[in-house]
Amino acid sequence: MAGSGPPPSGNARRRNADPVAGTVLPANGFCGPSPDLPGGHDYDTRTLGWYETWRSSPQAATFLATDWQRLHMLAELVEKYFEEPSKELLSEIRLNEAAIGALPADRARLRWSLGHPEVGRGSERAAERAAARQGKGDPRKRLRAVGEE
Repeated sequence: MAGSGPPPSGNARRRNADPVAGTVLPANGFCGPSPDLPGGHDYDTRTLGWYETWRSSPQAATFLATDWQRLHMLAELVEKYFEEPSKELLSEIRLNEAAIGALPADRARLRWSLGHPEVGRGSERAAERAAARQGKGDPRKRLRAVGEE
């Protein structure tokens, strides 16, 4: 029944805090060094595009040598899938991509989150909104006419 019992404390804290810290991935993707796809000249352009997407993804910032090796092995399955699609190949590809954080649910399971890109006027607006939420500044200064950039 709602409303029974003492009111919740304003200073309550979780006692079962997550013991594993999360990782913030670069929102604009990974720009560091990464290995070329072995035998890349033999692959279909769709497979090369798939690899390039992973190579520049935010997840790639966390990859170790073993992760790159898995991606190289997975490229062969992706190539076979493009040649002759099958449910079994797609299932194996999906399973392996989940292990390296392909979807938002996979990244949540791995405790990965994306950082905020620092580009354009959008980040300024986000900073203004954050300051207003913290009670800094006059929130009326954030008001603007519709269509104003």
